Amino acid sequence: MKYTKFTIKTIKTAEDIIAAELSDLDVCGVEIEDASLPDDIRENGTFYDVLPENNIEGDDAFVSFYIEDGKDKNEILSGASELLKRLRETMEVGDGGISVSETEDKDWINNWKEYFKSFTIDFEDGKKALFIPTWEKEQRDREPDEDYVINIDPGTAFGTGAHESTRLCIRALEKHIKPGMRFLDVGTGSGILSLLSFMFGASYGIGTDIDTGAVPAVKDNFEKNGLSEAAFHLIIGNVLDDDNVRDSVGSGYDLVVANILPVVLVPLTDYVPQMLKDGGLYITSGIIEYKAAEMRKCLEFNDFEIIEENHDGEWVSYVSVLHRSEQYLW
Repeated sequence: MKYTKFTIKTIKTAEDIIAAELSDLDVCGVEIEDASLPDDIRENGTFYDVLPENNIEGDDAFVSFYIEDGKDKNEILSGASELLKRLRETMEVGDGGISVSETEDKDWINNWKEYFKSFTIDFEDGKKALFIPTWEKEQRDREPDEDYVINIDPGTAFGTGAHESTRLCIRALEKHIKPGMRFLDVGTGSGILSLLSFMFGASYGIGTDIDTGAVPAVKDNFEKNGLSEAAFHLIIGNVLDDDNVRDSVGSGYDLVVANILPVVLVPLTDYVPQMLKDGGLYITSGIIEYKAAEMRKCLEFNDFEIIEENHDGEWVSYVSVLHRSEQYLW
C-alpha cells in the first residue's frame, strides 16, 4: 500500500508531545528522528521510534506521520496544523514547518521489528521484568535471571511495554496489585498491562478497546505467556459513549488502569467512580507533563486522592484512591 509521509520540523523538547498528540488524528504511524539516542536506550537497548543513523544536528528534530491512500489527507493535515498552533500557546515547537513526500510500498507492520529488542524494567522491591519480542529466538532460549519474563508481540495493537508511559503503569501495577484483585484495563491494546496484572497476582480482569486489532493481539500474547485460561474478557467498544459497553464492564473493581492521552483520560475519569469500589485504586498514565495539572484537577474533582505522582522522561503517572462522595452512592 502507498502512504503519504508528512514531516514536521521541530525541536527535541517538543518531539514526544507532538508525536503523542498526533495519535488522535487517524494517522497510520508516527516516527521520531533527532540527533542522538536517549541514554537509557543506548545503555539498555530499549526500543524507541528513532532511526539509529541520520544527519540531524543540534536540537533539531523531525516528527513524521503516515497517511494511507484513501484517507482524507487535507483533514488530517489541517488537524496537524491546528495541533501545532495550539501547542505554540504553551511551549516552544521550533520551526513547525510540514513537508510532504510519497513513500514506496513497505511492510510497515513488520519493518519496525528491526528496532524492537528485548529490555528489562526494574521495580522498587528489587524485582525485574524481562520483555522479549516473540521473534527474538536467542533471547527466548536463554535462562532468564529476571523475576518476570514476558513474551510480547503487539501486532497491530499498541503496546510493547517500552514506552515511558507504559513503564510507569507497569511499575505502579507491580507495586499495588494484591492477590485476588479484580481489575479493569481501559485501552487494552496488546494486553500488556492486563497480562502483567495476572502475573502480579490479580484473579479477574476486564479490558476494553475501540480497536478490533486488540482481539488477536491480546489472545496471542496471553497464550504466549501461559495465560490462555486466565479469567479475562475483552470488550470492543467505547466506554465514553456506549451505555452497553459500560453496562458490560460493570462495577466494583479493585483497580482501574488507563494508559491513554488526557484527551480521553479526562472524560473517562468522570465514569471511573461508577466502576471502582470505594477505596479502589485508579492508575492513570499517558500524561505529558504540561497536561499534568489538568489531570490532577480532574482526579480531585471526581473524589480521587492522589497518593503517588511518578515521572519518566516527559511523562507523568498518577496513582489515586477513590473516596466516594454522596453523588456516587446509590
